[in-house]
Amino acid sequence: MSKIQEQSAEIQQVMNDVISWRQHLHENPELSFNEYETSAFIYKTLSTFPNLELSKPTKTSIVARLVGNEPGKVLAFRADIDALPIQEEVDLPFASKVPDVMHACGHDAHTAILLGAAKILSKQQHKIKGEIRFIFQHAEEVFPGGASEMVAANVMDGVDEILGLHVFSMIPTGKIGFCPGYFTANSDTFEIDVIGKGGHSSQPEDSINPILIGSQIVSSLHQIIPQKIAAKEQAVLAVTEFNGGAAKNIIPERIVIGGGIRTYSQSVREEIARQIEVNVKNIVASHEADYNLEFTYGYDSVYNDEQIIATIEEVVKKEMGANYLLHVSPIMGGEDFSAFLSKAPGVFLGIGAGFEDETLNYPHHHPKFQINEDALEIGVNVFVHTAKKFNM
Repeated sequence: MSKIQEQSAEIQQVMNDVISWRQHLHENPELSFNEYETSAFIYKTLSTFPNLELSKPTKTSIVARLVGNEPGKVLAFRADIDALPIQEEVDLPFASKVPDVMHACGHDAHTAILLGAAKILSKQQHKIKGEIRFIFQHAEEVFPGGASEMVAANVMDGVDEILGLHVFSMIPTGKIGFCPGYFTANSDTFEIDVIGKGGHSSQPEDSINPILIGSQIVSSLHQIIPQKIAAKEQAVLAVTEFNGGAAKNIIPERIVIGGGIRTYSQSVREEIARQIEVNVKNIVASHEADYNLEFTYGYDSVYNDEQIIATIEEVVKKEMGANYLLHVSPIMGGEDFSAFLSKAPGVFLGIGAGFEDETLNYPHHHPKFQINEDALEIGVNVFVHTAKKFNM
C-alpha cells in the first residue's frame, strides 16, 4: 500500500466535494475574461471556509488569504479558471451545458483542487506561520492573460514563493511531472504585411508581386533557426498563415504572412525577432516593395526554481512515495504562470491525469479531452503537503 493510500482523513474528507466542484465547473464553462458565474461560485464556496480574507482583484478573479498567527513566509498557490471555445465531444454525465464552450485544458480540475486545499488548510490557521495565498486566476487561455492583470493588481505583493499545478492527459495518473529550470516556452507571434504593386498576371513586369516576395520570405524564415541559432538551443519557428490574392489572373497588391515562435531563453527570443526583421527588410528591399512587421512578445517561459522544486520533490517522496516522481522534459507550450514568476520564484508541476486505456487520452484543447479524476486527489495532496512544509 502506498503512502497516499494511507493519507490523513482530512484529505479523504474533502474529495467528494472536490469531485463535485470539478463536475459542476465542467458543466458550466466560461470563456476567458467572462468567468462571472465561475468566479461567483468560487467566491461563494470559499465563503463557507473559516479564516479566509477574500477579495476580487479583477472582475472575474478571486484571491483568498489565510494569514497565520506567527510570522513566516508568504506562499501562494495558483489555479486558472477559464475554458475554451470548443464543442465538447465526450459523453459524460457532467458534459458541458454550454454550446461551443468546454473545459478542454483541465482548468476545472485545477480550480477544484485548489478549493479542496483551501478547505483543509483554512481549518489549520493556528498552525500556520506566515501566509498562504490562494489565487484563482481568470483568462489564462487568451493573451495578454489574466496573470499579468493580477500582478498589476498587486496580488503578488509580499509573496516569497508560488506553486502552480497543471493536469496532463498524456502523463499517467499517479505520476507528478518535475522539470527543474525551463518548463514552458516563450510564446511569441509575428505578422508580416508585404506591400507590392498589383496588376494583371500577363504583365508581371509592370507589377511588384507580393506573393513572389512572400514565398522568399517564408523560405528565409525557416532558415533562421538552423543557420543563426546555436544547435544547443531549443527553438521553433512556424509560418502558419499566408493570405493574399483573389483571382488567378490578378497580381495582388499585398499579402499577409503570420506565424509563431517558441523559445526558452530571452537572448534567443530576441535574436530570432531581430533576424526576422533583417530577412524581411532585405528581401523586400531587393524587390523595391514595402512591408509592415508586427512582432508580439507573448507569454514568457516558465522557469522552475531548482531549489524550490528539489524541496517539493522531497516532500512528495516523503509524504506520498517516490513512485509518484516523474522527471519530464520541457515543453514548447505557453503558460502565463510566468507572470507570477516575474515577481517571486516558484514551481509549476504536471499532475498526471491519463487513463490506463490510452484510447481515452486525447491532447489538451481537443474536443474529446478528458481527465482521470483520481488526479484530483494527488493535486490536493501536493498543495496541502507543500503548505505544511513551507508554512507549518
